[in-house]
Amino acid sequence: MKISLENIEQLFPEGISEEEKAKVKTLFFKEMAIQMHEFYKGKIQVLPKAGLYGFNWFNVWYTPGVSSVSTAIRDQQDRSFDLSNRGNLVAVVSDSTRVLGDGDCGPSGGLGVMEGKAYLMKYLAGVDGIALCVDNRDENKKPSPDKIIDFVKMLQPSVGAVNLEDISQPDCYKVLDVLRRDCEIPVWHDDAQGTACVILAGLINALILAEKKMEDVKIVLFGAGASNTTVAKLLLLSGANPDNIVLFDSKGGLHKNRKDIKDSPKFYIKWELCQKTNPQCFNHIEDAMKGADVLISLSQPGPDTVKKDWVKSMNEKAIVFTCANPVPEIYPYAAKEAGAFIVATGRGDFPNQVNNSLGFPGILKGALLCKARQITDGMAIRAAESLAEFARQRDFHADKILPTMDELEVFAQVAADVAMQAVKEGVARTKVCFDQVYNTTLYDIKQTRKTIDLMMDNDIIKEPSADIIQDILNKVIKQVVR
Repeated sequence: MKISLENIEQLFPEGISEEEKAKVKTLFFKEMAIQMHEFYKGKIQVLPKAGLYGFNWFNVWYTPGVSSVSTAIRDQQDRSFDLSNRGNLVAVVSDSTRVLGDGDCGPSGGLGVMEGKAYLMKYLAGVDGIALCVDNRDENKKPSPDKIIDFVKMLQPSVGAVNLEDISQPDCYKVLDVLRRDCEIPVWHDDAQGTACVILAGLINALILAEKKMEDVKIVLFGAGASNTTVAKLLLLSGANPDNIVLFDSKGGLHKNRKDIKDSPKFYIKWELCQKTNPQCFNHIEDAMKGADVLISLSQPGPDTVKKDWVKSMNEKAIVFTCANPVPEIYPYAAKEAGAFIVATGRGDFPNQVNNSLGFPGILKGALLCKARQITDGMAIRAAESLAEFARQRDFHADKILPTMDELEVFAQVAADVAMQAVKEGVARTKVCFDQVYNTTLYDIKQTRKTIDLMMDNDIIKEPSADIIQDILNKVIKQVVR
C-alpha cells in the first residue's frame, strides 16, 4: 500500500478538530523528516551528466584531453560557464546560525535545509546545487560575517551563483551587501530576498482581489529580521506609502525615536526603515493593527503569536500573511474566524503557500542562463510580478493567490522574465531572448523529473515502506488526539 502525503488527512480519525489536524501534520512531517533522512542518508548525490562509451573516454573527460579545457579557460575566464558545470551550479552557503525557527544549530546543523534547497533547485528549475555549511566561529564560538564573505569570494570561480541561507541578523545584512557589491556572480539571500519576492507577489494579487491599491493600504509588518526588512524595502520600491508602513521587532515599533537601533551600526538596515516608516511612532502592535489592511508576519512560530483580537481590529477585507515555519503565527482557520479575507502561510498543506520555493529556483535559473553578474532589486520585483501574473492566468481566487509548486511552467516563466530584466538593466553577460530561456528551463525541468522517475521506477531510489509511514502517523495521532 502506498500513502500519498498529499492525502494524509484522509487517514485521520473522525471528529478530529482543525487545531488537532494542524498539530498532527506538523509533528508527522517532523518525524517523517528524521526517519526519511536516515533512510536515504540525506537527499542529494553527485552523478555524471556525460556518457562513458568505453574507458578511452576518460582521456576526454580527464587527462590528457582535459588540459585543453584548462587552457581555454585560462585564455578566457568566462568560458568556464560553458566548459564546466559552473554555468548551472549554485552554492548554497550557510553558517547555520538561524536555521528555520530553531536558531543556531552549529556549523553542520543546516545541512538538511541546504540539501533541501539544492533538491528544490534541481526538481523545480533543473539547477544543480551544492550544500556548503561553513564554520565561521571564532575562539569564543562567535560567528564572524567576514569569514563567510572571504569564503564566498574564494568560492566564486567554481559556481555560477551563490544562495545565502540561514545566517542570523545582523550578520546577514553585511554579508549580502558586501558580496553583492564585490562579487562577479549573483549572490542571493533567499531568506531575505526570496521570501520578500514571493510575499510581494502574493500581496499584489491579494490587493487585486480585495480591490485595494498598494499606495493606499496600511501595512503592519510583525518581525523585523532579514525577511521582513527586505519585504519593507521591496514594498517601498513597489509603490507602498512609507507613512502607512509600521514594522515591529521584539522591542516594539521601528521609528525615528528608537535610539537603541540608531546607536548600533550593525542594524543600519533597520535604522534606515526607522527613518522612513511609522511617522506616528507606534510602539504597540495592538494600536497599529487597528484599521490595518495588511499584516505580514515573519516572527516567532505560533500558533498564538498573532492574536485573534488583532485580526478582528483590522479593516474590512483584511489580508493576513503569517509565514513563520514550521507553525504559522496564527492558523488560517483562526484568522478566518477573526474576519480575515485572505490568509496565507509558508506551508504547502494550507491554502496560499507564500514560500520562497516558488521564487528562487526560477530566479536563479534566469540569472544563470543569461550569466548575470548580480540579481538586482529590479530583477526581484520583476520575478514577483511574473509570479502574480502567472497566478491570474490560472485558477485565481482568495484561496489561490499564487501558483503552486506543481505548476512547472511558472518556473520557466519566472526564469525568462528575470533574464529579460537582467538584459534590460545591463547586468547580463549574454543577451538572450525570452523563448530561449523559457524553453531551456522547461527542458531542464522535464529532464530532471524524467531522471528521478526513471531511478524510482528501477528501484535505484528505493521507496520507503508504507508501514513505516503508517506507524509514524499512528504514533503522532496518539500524542495529539486524546
